[in-house]
Amino acid sequence: MMRIGELGKKADCPVQTVRFYESEGLLPEPARSQGNFRLYDDAHLQRLLFIRHCRAKDMTLEEIRQLLSFRDRPERDCGEVNALVDSHIAQVRTKMKELRELERELMDLRRSCDTARTSRECGVLNSLAEHA
Repeated sequence: MMRIGELGKKADCPVQTVRFYESEGLLPEPARSQGNFRLYDDAHLQRLLFIRHCRAKDMTLEEIRQLLSFRDRPERDCGEVNALVDSHIAQVRTKMKELRELERELMDLRRSCDTARTSRECGVLNSLAEHA
């Protein structure tokens, strides 16, 4: 058994984040010591690491909740897991497209200021002010 600080350290996760995942129902409520300290076991650590891996892949809490429900019931069909991941891939592709467009806009904005010497002449500042 370990306390919340040790769990956080092992999972490279701030204590506040552990508490947040508990409040969201992603981590089950831990046992309590006689002094009312939270006591976590290896199952909590493994679940927290799973959540952290999902978050590193930019999955939402709802997506993680769904994946955990499949993980908790291993007899279920994996097709729904694949569908969830396929949906996430589509979201990532959309974000990538939006980020490429943002990059182009920023590059155009930057080029607007290639010859300016002062902030008054700055094409970036003037362009942003025009669109405000």
